Amino acid sequence: MASTISAEDRIVVGVDGSASSQAALRWAADEARRRGVGLHVVTCWDFPVLPVGPYQPPISAEELHREAREIAEKEIANVLGASGRDLDVSIAITEGPPSLTLLVFARTAAMVVVGSRGRGGFAGLLLGSVSQHLAEHARCPVVIVHGDEDAMRRGDLEGRAGIVPGP
Repeated sequence: MASTISAEDRIVVGVDGSASSQAALRWAADEARRRGVGLHVVTCWDFPVLPVGPYQPPISAEELHREAREIAEKEIANVLGASGRDLDVSIAITEGPPSLTLLVFARTAAMVVVGSRGRGGFAGLLLGSVSQHLAEHARCPVVIVHGDEDAMRRGDLEGRAGIVPGP
């Protein structure tokens, strides 16, 4: 769908291919429908930190950008499917750390939605570093979708989102 909705009338959602971000995308899409606003899907990439040694795999910025786009498009197709056709969905693929990149998008968003746990980090923590950073620094409301992995894969999000109001 062509984008005719202003940035302030968009819900920004961070996706990374994890079960938590799939749940966040599902929640954000439902909320965008309720509000009649657009959905801006953001996937970030950065060069991996590699150990110093004689072998450095040839990874180009173009490859990382392409892989990030594939993650975003696959997640949109898998999570929203045909039901996403009624939404004004746009995609941004950006280089940089997700916590800082999503903060930039939060400046003009109606809301930012993220999963509580991404692809990295420590599984036992309640919040991931990205969701915690956004909750502390975003100027708009932040929704952190959380729950157990099995419930998220089933789409059972009842009572699984927390909203942190902006300033």
